Amino acid sequence: MDEISGQIEKITFQNTESGFTIAQLKVRGQSETCCIIGSMGSARPGESIRATGTWKTHLIHGRQFEVSGYTISAPADVAGIKKYLSSGLIKGIGPSYASKIVETFGVDTLDIIENSPSRLSEVPGLGKKRMEIIINCWSEQKSIRDVMIFLQSHGVSPTYAQKIYKAYGEKAIIKVKENPYNLARDIFGIGFKSADAIAMTLGIEKSSPQRIDAGIEYLLLKFAEDGHVCYPLVEFVTSAAEILESPGPDIDARILILESELRLEKMNLIIEGEITPFLWSKKLFIAEIGIANELKRLRDSECHLRDVDIDKALTWVQAKLDIELAPNQKKAVAMALQKKTQIISGGPGTGKSTITNAIMAITEKLTSKILLAAPTGRAAKRMREITGRKASTLHTLLEFDFKSGCKRKRDNPLDCDLLIIDEASMIDTTLMFYLLRAIPNHARVIFVGDINQLPSVGPGNVLKDLIDSKCIPVTMLNEIFRQAAGSMIITNAHKINRGEVPDTRNLSNSDFYFIETDSPEKVLDNIVALVTERLPQKYGLKPFEDIQVLAPMKKGIIGIENLNRVLQDKLNPENNALHRFGNRLQAGDKIMQTRNNYKKNTFNGDIGKISYIDSENECVFIHFEDREVEYEFHELDEISLAYAVSIHKYQGSECPCIVMPVHTTHFKMLHRNLLYTGVTRGKKLVILVGTTKALYIAVKNDEVKKRYSGLQQATSGILNPLIMSP
Repeated sequence: MDEISGQIEKITFQNTESGFTIAQLKVRGQSETCCIIGSMGSARPGESIRATGTWKTHLIHGRQFEVSGYTISAPADVAGIKKYLSSGLIKGIGPSYASKIVETFGVDTLDIIENSPSRLSEVPGLGKKRMEIIINCWSEQKSIRDVMIFLQSHGVSPTYAQKIYKAYGEKAIIKVKENPYNLARDIFGIGFKSADAIAMTLGIEKSSPQRIDAGIEYLLLKFAEDGHVCYPLVEFVTSAAEILESPGPDIDARILILESELRLEKMNLIIEGEITPFLWSKKLFIAEIGIANELKRLRDSECHLRDVDIDKALTWVQAKLDIELAPNQKKAVAMALQKKTQIISGGPGTGKSTITNAIMAITEKLTSKILLAAPTGRAAKRMREITGRKASTLHTLLEFDFKSGCKRKRDNPLDCDLLIIDEASMIDTTLMFYLLRAIPNHARVIFVGDINQLPSVGPGNVLKDLIDSKCIPVTMLNEIFRQAAGSMIITNAHKINRGEVPDTRNLSNSDFYFIETDSPEKVLDNIVALVTERLPQKYGLKPFEDIQVLAPMKKGIIGIENLNRVLQDKLNPENNALHRFGNRLQAGDKIMQTRNNYKKNTFNGDIGKISYIDSENECVFIHFEDREVEYEFHELDEISLAYAVSIHKYQGSECPCIVMPVHTTHFKMLHRNLLYTGVTRGKKLVILVGTTKALYIAVKNDEVKKRYSGLQQATSGILNPLIMSP
């Protein structure tokens, strides 16, 4: 084993996820630098390093020192200190301020920042606010460095050191040693497998109860991410035994203990006439109980609004809005004036918006306390445009607070007599529970949605389960009205929903086109040309604002990841880009938030645009709708490029133009409801690019992936044990 020491002159490359680093090392007594490579995620320019490893010769890059182990010490000379402070290590210190600080204090700079930080006030032009940022960041970096060294010694990527420190503070190392499995629960991006790897290096046995408990809870979480609220016990134990490499009886024993500790719930459901045991996480079990109880509460309570003459009200509202309601629409409006709860479901062009406006016009004569909401910002914006009235997201409506959760609940209900929720198919189990418990006893609530779309991103298939349980009055809208019938988007959407191949004749002045293209490479070329040239030229559409590419899968030539790379290169070529978490990011990039962040009030599926990257302070500013949100560099794993996004993530949103590949390379994802949902996202124009064969496969494949839930049986009263007080 060889040894080398010197000062890091320059970091040529550093992967923030793996820590792999290529650096130029200045060895004392040698005129030229040498190249060192290896996992050195904590290394910074200007630092002194002593490394052990092996000299190797690369075919292209020549002689390199491959590091296997290293120790780092702070730089000792002025040049090294200046490089160190300029490296971006400390927020608030860029090259300019690094020069000023070093010119003021010389070789004593680091000692002064460490032991006499108040003396930074002596630096010309260094204000009090920047001084505080530097002092706080210096202290934080010391703790992060300790955490990073500890985690690296246990095989963890240095990327997560800062996240762990943010979550646990100075107790990070103690908490990780106490229970490394908590990382999978507390730190976004760290899964059970990563936590398990740390646990193994800390000496935790495979058979330990701590490990099995964590594995059980992890697996329930993974099934929830796949849409399941609960899971059949027998199949669950088999999966857990495989993942944990532990015998089934050990899993069963720990499930009983976790159940006694109220960390999960076990109960029977009736599946195809058979009594079958199921397993829930405690949180989702409480949510399903809560939905059933809250609906029963609302149904059994009296409405405060006075009764109206239905026939007179219908005659009046048709005259006021200058419309003629169809029989089914009249039924929906009448039901809304008589029942406490109602579901209105139908596809595009079936009159859901007309019914909503009619219900509101009549109810406004009875009360001013009417609230409108939708699951996403874009859906709420569209609701405002349709009704001309204020509409908010559900999280805003419920006054969700990062620290205390929803402020609106049973003891602090919403102030309304009528609540109308649009895009209700997007509401998952937990959000539905939070919503229902915030509705006052006397209020009416109407859910408007399309059950033929994809179910919610979160667990459950709530709207469909409620319809199937027959616990709420339902109006199903199937008739396409004359104005909507002129749209090929709407006509073809209904064809797809009926299992018919859409009309692909590409008539002139149509709003629906199909471009037959065989190879994935040609599909890609067509999509790029459409977005960057053809559609902007012919229709005046703006690639960023007016066109959205949707794709069924992540991987492959026409998968989301490659589409994003290629479209980004065309629409926003690289220029001083930031590379983080596998993404190249720069000002002007179109991005999507990929998880709920209640602290920032940004939610899974929100689309924004990077307005500015502040490298000195290590933060990125992203513009969402009407506000700007700040992200620190280590938080950028919460966003992804959004030139192309998944159909699932785009639920509840609409765009003037949708472009979508439909190709047999996406065979596993070619489902009717996926295609239907994608097509119905287009407001003015939809263009499918691919093969007729793939289109046929998608239309004919009506198999919907099963989502396990107890909600239907709970709300219908079949499963009596679920109906209990929360």
